[in-house]
Amino acid sequence: MNILKAAMTVSALTLLSRVTGLLRETLTARMLGAGADTDAFFVAFRIPNLLRRLFAEGAFSQAFVPILAQVNQQEGDDRTRVLVEHVATCLFWLLGLVSIAGVLGASGLVWVMASGLQSDPATFELTVVLTRWMFPYILLISLVALASGVLNTFRRFAVPAFTPVLLNLCFIAAVLFVSPHLDQPVYALAGAVVAGGILQLVMQAWAVRAIGMPLGIGFLPSRLRQAWADETVRRIVRQMLPASLAVSVAQISLIINTQIASHLQAGSVSWISFGDRLMEFPTAMLGVALGTVLLPALSRANAAGNTAQVSQLIDWGLRITVVLALPAAAGLATFGEPLTAMLFHYGRFDAHDVEMTRQTVLGYSAGLMGLIAVKVLAPGFYARQDVRTPVKIGIAVVIATQLMNLVTVPLLGHAGLPLSIGLGAMLNAAVLWWGLRKRGVYQAESGWGSFIIKVIAASMVMAGLLLHVADGIDWIALADSPALRIAMVMAVVAGAGAVYFALLAASGLTPRRLLRRPTA
Repeated sequence: MNILKAAMTVSALTLLSRVTGLLRETLTARMLGAGADTDAFFVAFRIPNLLRRLFAEGAFSQAFVPILAQVNQQEGDDRTRVLVEHVATCLFWLLGLVSIAGVLGASGLVWVMASGLQSDPATFELTVVLTRWMFPYILLISLVALASGVLNTFRRFAVPAFTPVLLNLCFIAAVLFVSPHLDQPVYALAGAVVAGGILQLVMQAWAVRAIGMPLGIGFLPSRLRQAWADETVRRIVRQMLPASLAVSVAQISLIINTQIASHLQAGSVSWISFGDRLMEFPTAMLGVALGTVLLPALSRANAAGNTAQVSQLIDWGLRITVVLALPAAAGLATFGEPLTAMLFHYGRFDAHDVEMTRQTVLGYSAGLMGLIAVKVLAPGFYARQDVRTPVKIGIAVVIATQLMNLVTVPLLGHAGLPLSIGLGAMLNAAVLWWGLRKRGVYQAESGWGSFIIKVIAASMVMAGLLLHVADGIDWIALADSPALRIAMVMAVVAGAGAVYFALLAASGLTPRRLLRRPTA
């Protein structure tokens, strides 16, 4: 398997997902602005979304994929098929019960998540109702994550990378065709979440069946007992529980920050959420793509005892991270207002909301490198089925992030929250990197010093150009000419990217040298 080709495939499909995701957020901002209803939706959606990342995409994949790859390599397809059915059965029963509990306990969950909303009883009650509507999404998306893990293990990366587009399309359809007919348009978004979960599960279930690994969920209690008796299932659970914290540090901090933001001025939750959406564009395109293809490759290399290839894969991932994430962070920091205005400055989303969201983006940009590097470094531990070390690091980072909030929030308001998350991500990545080096898992290849100097120099020139253009044009005034504003922003971004890569090429960092990677 050519890992670069796989990463590019995932990245391209993730780009499609993020483009449709930004379109969905643009339409949401235009419909609702950044007020109480939007805060209610984002808080309600964040609860199942956190569980999705804890139980599904994050911790589950990190625990499940290495063990599945090992079982498939050592015991064959038949045993792998049985394991998939047993895991699917246990997930269905566990998350089904969690969903029921979440629906029944929605009021308490909202209070824990954002008690500040109680200052407006109507907003608090709306949040509770939306939470009840959307909580079953955790069951749907967990089964989607299981199917994705199976497909990624068998090197079928395209379908898992594409299916998030279905959720975005449901959002877009809800905003355009359903919300105009409702007294409270925000309810259309809740329906879109459930519909998107169903569509994603249908597509993924079809894909795993096509490769001969159907989910095979057991709906009877006897099937559950049989599945739980499987020692490999219990081993996955033992790996998954601590991994829930280790791979979701940023999400846990985000939840705590939501509680803090709910006590700040109205709109703070929404400004952070819109900024998070913009920041997810590079983190998903690069971080998710790298993490998705690296974990199975690292797991196979580790199972084969090929320590040299493990180190080479991590080194390659880190170089790609630096060469793409550093300029992205510089661009978001210097060009945040034009990007925010282009995406969200429509309808009820006014100039004040643009500025507040820009501040959020600026805070997140400080940690973009760390957010993406963690996706490369964490699989280095999980491929070895080492969960204790990342757990210890994760706990320390959560504590450090909240200690930073004690300083950043009083000084910067809502913008201090994403800044603390960003700095925490940098700390997380640094300690993970140090841990891999200390254990001999990763040894840096030659040339890193000159490589970093060249990337930093090119990024600084690009950032200077973007800052000059950002300050020289009244992007808010261009709201009356949205097509012109979009064209101008896209042209500037494309031009800045061209300058950056031209400078890299002039310094000797050609695309061939940057992207060269052995198969895995």
